Parts: sequence; structure tokens; C-alpha cells
Amino acid sequence: MDLDAFTELLTPRGLRALAEAVELTGTDPLAAATRLRRTYDATLTSAALTQASLRERAKAKFGADAERMFFTPHGLEQSTRAEVAAHRARRLTAAVPGAPRVLDVCCGVGGDLVALARAGCTVDALDTDPLTVAVARANAEALGLSDRVTVTVGDAAEAAPEGYDVLFADPARRVVSGSARGRTFDPMAYSPPWPVVLDLLSRAARACLKVAPGIPYEFIPDGTEAEWVSYRGEVKEASLWTGEAATGLVRRATLLPGGHTLTATGVTAPTGPVGRYVYEPDGAAIRAHLVGEVAELVGGRLADPMIAYITADEPVDTPWAARYEVREVMPFSVKRLRAALREREIGNVVVKKRGSAVDIDRLRSELHRRLSGDKSATIILTRVMDRPSVLICNQR
Repeated sequence: MDLDAFTELLTPRGLRALAEAVELTGTDPLAAATRLRRTYDATLTSAALTQASLRERAKAKFGADAERMFFTPHGLEQSTRAEVAAHRARRLTAAVPGAPRVLDVCCGVGGDLVALARAGCTVDALDTDPLTVAVARANAEALGLSDRVTVTVGDAAEAAPEGYDVLFADPARRVVSGSARGRTFDPMAYSPPWPVVLDLLSRAARACLKVAPGIPYEFIPDGTEAEWVSYRGEVKEASLWTGEAATGLVRRATLLPGGHTLTATGVTAPTGPVGRYVYEPDGAAIRAHLVGEVAELVGGRLADPMIAYITADEPVDTPWAARYEVREVMPFSVKRLRAALREREIGNVVVKKRGSAVDIDRLRSELHRRLSGDKSATIILTRVMDRPSVLICNQR
């Protein structure tokens, strides 16, 4: 879909085509296209069907708003989940009283600017791609936020964050060049590049920078608060907070939708033998290097100093870790594992691993082929004091 096709999609005729395409969602694609082509030309038909498909996919991130919003494939993929964007907007407005003026220099299709505007911010947003800008404008209008949002075509490198209360930046993290496609984990390959981002941060009174959860620690500027956010157990992103928007803390993990937060205290988890329970910390805590803090919460220890599995003798409920009851610990051997599972009449297993080179898909397939019991278990492949081991646990 190009800019001309999207512009036509916003006309009354285009919106009718989109409404019909939405009604056809889930039907045979060829039949849907044939039906629309009876009334609309090929370009509008394609744009309407593409947009209807994107709206359906967007429901997972945007909920009911997706039914009124517009997307591009790349824009939807990079967009922040609505709950995460709302959390960030709440943090930002709590740090800046009144109605903060925000400069969003990489606005994409507008997921974050929507959350910021709803939180009471006035947002000037820009993006280098005219189609993306048109989509963001359409989203602000569709959600009744046009009075708080201005979106223009512009280069982040030429932006002036000095005139705003807060700078927000979400650099593109995808590579589409020749045969290279997909996400990039190298901040130097961000768009705009990392040096441009750092220059913007240095000139902003306050800033929030959205980055990939796997950002190398050496790229995090001094004096920055780094926050990793997990939504329903899945790490979604990290944010770097600078200036007056930062709390002075170095590392933070946040769990949504509950809003639980954990910060670095410098505690180091002890090591010791595997106890009755094993705890798997949430990924946000692991990314933020807060495993020691989680171990302290459950009164636990590490079975291996280099592996983020915590073990303890007592059950403790915490949102920061999943708990499994350990039934048996043994050196890893497929033959011994299979025999132990047969003895326990276990025919269904969930396989997890950390610090193991075993191909768990292959192992799971092999176990399922040869086991026939009616009981279930969770199998954890890991190291115990640097020795490859397997833990047979009750399923949660």
C-alpha cells in the first residue's frame, strides 16, 4: 500500500470498501478479493483487504481501538502494546506536572502518541516516511485526539528537543537491505543511528527512549535508568529514562498488567543445593540483572551461579517468578530421563531449559514418541554446579 492508495482509503468510498473488507475477514482471500472487485478497482480492493487484515492482527496489541485505527505491516510490528504505552505515558506525566509538551521523533503509526495524548500530553510527532505520517494522523483523528497531536514529515536528526518538556524516541530496529531482513540487535543499526539518538538525548531536559530488550549494557548511557517491561510473562521492551524523567536508579523491571516493579539493590544470590522448589524469574527481572533480588524475595539460592534458576525449600508466592515443585534431580541422560518418566507413568511433558545445549524440540518429540503414561510433568534442563542436569517437576 502506497500513500496514494491510503489517501483513497480515507475517502467515503474507501471507507465503504474497508468496511466491506472487514466483514469478509476470515473468509477465503480469493473469494473476498473477487467480491470486492465487483465494486472497487484492484488498488482500492488490495488496500482495503490489507487494512482489514492488519486491523484483525492489531487487536492483540490495541484491543478495541484496532477497529478504528490504520496500520502498515512494519508499523504494526514495531508498535508498542497499548498497555505498555499507557504505563510509559503514566510514568512520563507523573514526572512532569501539568500538560507536558512531548516531541516524538520516531512516531511510526502513532501507538505511543495516542497513549501520550490520552494521558494529557500535547504531542508534536514526526517520521521520515510520508505514508507512516499519514497513518499516524489518521489514527489521531480516528481516536478523537487531533486537538492534542500534530504529525509531520521530518528527520529526527534535525529535531530540536530543547523546546519541549520531554523527548520520546522509538528508533526503527528492522533491517531491510539486500538479503538482510529482520530485527537488528545492534543499536548502531537503528534508524536514526545510535549517535543521532544520543545527541538528541543530550539536548533534552527529559527523555524516554524505547529500545530492544536485548540492548547490550555497554550502550546504556551513564546516569540513565533502564527499565525492562514484561506483559503477562513476556518481555516486551526496554525504556531508557534520562534527565529529570529518570529516578536515579540504574535498573528496574516492571510487570504488567499488575504494575509490580523491582529495582536493583545490589544483593547477590547465594548458591546451594537444589531444594524442594525451583523458581523461574520473569524475563524482565533477568534482563535487568535482578535475579539476586528475586532470590531474596523467595528466600532462595542459585543451584548454579551462572544460571537464572532459583531454588528454595519453602513455597513463596510472588509475581516475579513461576514456581515448580521438584520431584527428582539427576545428571542429564536421555536414557535415564526416559526411564524415570516411565517409572512415574508420565506421558506428557513440558520441556524448559537454561544453560543447556540440548535441542528441546528434538528431545520433546523423542520423549512423546516413547512415553505412554497419563501423568504430566515439567522437565527443566539446566546445570547444577556446572554439571548438565535435569529436574523433573510437577506442572504448575
